[in-house]
Amino acid sequence: EDEQIVAEIMGRRFFPDHITHKTWEGFHFAGHEIRITEATDCYGAVVWPSALVLCYYLETNSKQCNLVDKNVIEIGAGTGLVSIVASLLGAFVTATDLPELLGNLQHNVLHNTKQKCKHQPCVKELSWGIDLEKNFPRSSCHFDYIMAADVVYHHPFLDELLLTFDHLCKNDTVILWAMKFRLEKENQFVDRFQTLFDLEMISDFPSLDITLYKAMRKGRMKA
Repeated sequence: EDEQIVAEIMGRRFFPDHITHKTWEGFHFAGHEIRITEATDCYGAVVWPSALVLCYYLETNSKQCNLVDKNVIEIGAGTGLVSIVASLLGAFVTATDLPELLGNLQHNVLHNTKQKCKHQPCVKELSWGIDLEKNFPRSSCHFDYIMAADVVYHHPFLDELLLTFDHLCKNDTVILWAMKFRLEKENQFVDRFQTLFDLEMISDFPSLDITLYKAMRKGRMKA
């Protein structure tokens, strides 16, 4: 079953049949052909399999996870694939990442959503743990969903990542988080994450070492 679903997920990706002056990959989600421009000089400008796993879940569970008119933020949006799919499914999306990635992110989001979505998504800078209250004040920012794909890996900003989850998450916010396990440090982050949030495994794909989680603040999952 794992191999069959993974094959279906990865089958949503396609490549140009001729050489182009820009490197791009294509994807079929939410009834649209999505073209993503990539850059090979940084991790955040490449589409990783975790993003495809999350997009596949959003599309195939649109009744249980109805995004129409929902307020969604994606952290570590990278190339923007997850934000684009959420937008095509009817959400109002804020796609965020580091300042050096915003140009490519903005290009992809605009190119794939203009005149196609109920709500035009926006792109905004978010450096984890920095100026959170200034840029995303708790009093006025309310997100129904926080989405994250492959944001946990071997880097020195895991404390800031957890702080960012904590700041953006209200009592009724749902976190959808696709994670690839590479090193022991990822497991340690999950343990720390669970001190603040209840965590439920939605899907597990051993062949990709990717797990898809749903999370809410402690005590809110069943409520």
